[in-house]
Amino acid sequence: MKAIVMMFDSLNRHFLPPYGCDWTVMPNFRRLAQRTVTFDRSYICSMPCMPARRDFHTARPNFLHRSWGPMEPFDDSVPEILKSEGVYTHLVSDHYHYWEDGGCTYHNRYSTWQFERGQEGDPWIGQVSDPDFPPGIGRNAARDRMTRQDIINRALMDREELQPQARTFTAGLDFIRRNAAADQWLLHMETFDPHEPFFSHPRYKELYPHNYKGPRFDWPSYRDVEESHDQVEHCRFEYAALLSMCDRRLGDLLDLMDELDLWKDTMLILWTDHGFLLGEHEYWAKMRTPWYEELAHTPFFVWDPRCAKCGERRSSLVQPALDLGPTLLDFFDLPTTPDMLGQCLRETVRCDRPVREAAIFGLHGAQVNVTDGRYVYMRAAERDDVAVCEYTLMPTHMNHMFSVEELEDVELAGPFSFSKGCRVMRIGGSRPPRGRPSWLTEDTRRTLLYDLQSDPGQQRPMTDATVERRMADHLIRLMKECDAPPEQFARLCLSKED
Repeated sequence: MKAIVMMFDSLNRHFLPPYGCDWTVMPNFRRLAQRTVTFDRSYICSMPCMPARRDFHTARPNFLHRSWGPMEPFDDSVPEILKSEGVYTHLVSDHYHYWEDGGCTYHNRYSTWQFERGQEGDPWIGQVSDPDFPPGIGRNAARDRMTRQDIINRALMDREELQPQARTFTAGLDFIRRNAAADQWLLHMETFDPHEPFFSHPRYKELYPHNYKGPRFDWPSYRDVEESHDQVEHCRFEYAALLSMCDRRLGDLLDLMDELDLWKDTMLILWTDHGFLLGEHEYWAKMRTPWYEELAHTPFFVWDPRCAKCGERRSSLVQPALDLGPTLLDFFDLPTTPDMLGQCLRETVRCDRPVREAAIFGLHGAQVNVTDGRYVYMRAAERDDVAVCEYTLMPTHMNHMFSVEELEDVELAGPFSFSKGCRVMRIGGSRPPRGRPSWLTEDTRRTLLYDLQSDPGQQRPMTDATVERRMADHLIRLMKECDAPPEQFARLCLSKED
């Protein structure tokens, strides 16, 4: 048996034809839905990029204990378990966060890995002199290191085949061709696109004709929308053009599966870590906003050759970041570990068997969210005097280590139920509390409840004490299952004893 896990970053389901979009040009996503099972209630867990990937490796939420960071020494890694049990695992990606301080322990969990350079501000091509900065809007207007590097990188990609996404797919398809006759392997093929900046070539932009004459704008800032209607529309078309480029490469993968007749013995999974706000709710991007449906409710497709279900939809509530690991282990006849909280989706794919009542998701230090598929409950911090601590043995942020000042108040805590008896560093306990980080918006500082049945666009927060109590009970139960630190209950004013 073989498995291919295809991952796109920042895939907004509302732009995909299988989820009802009628204006984006994406024939291969339509084709994918015909060859797989499409999930209608798929949700994120830990946010953003590397926290979601740690969920994937460990099959358990991690955002309640720490923010962005590496795999921990006590983590159970699904790719590493497969590797140790004789399944060859290969990662090919252009997602440059894997090679920063905060992602440095992920790729070595695989048997082999291949990295394609040049996405976003990846420090790739060295150039001492400044490039020409074209007029821009949003992040395109910045004059910082990342925008400077992005301009330098793009100059080396004047043909589509030179872009990191194209090179990633080429490498992944090469692995499939060379190993199609072999058995017992997993290919994790992952591209940073359609993450911002939305850099694509003219053939894809021409699919979305419009009369924009303004400065370059394919890289929105993480903030409120300040641009004009025409500028917002243009940026949405730039995102759509990049999606169409993703669609073309997806078609190459589907063509190869047809050519080599891989459908008979190869699992295919396509998922994303989160969506992206493109002006919805008057916000750009993510992080500073509540995790609205455009961010949290994600596309998800599965082909399992054991049941061979295709062209069907599933309504069960699933969380790919948590559930893929147990599903892959089951596919290769291996058990999960006691610390894994995700669920195997074999029977959900076959007959829509439910695997959970509710799903927890969120960002470290922000609202803690829960959904049962109909209601979404966003619980905000009720207390400003409770510190949000980091629990880790790997003290690195996204692209730098913890500072000496941050480490001055380190204490040992735990062990937690999942840390294999290891005590961990508790960082931040004696610093000024940051129960409500200053970078969060007013919408993330208040508790919100939405009914997705009557208000799918989440425009009207509702008040219903009975529903709120039920959703809070789900939240408490799931936080207990995660062995959340006491201060998480305290800052949310939830009782761990309930």
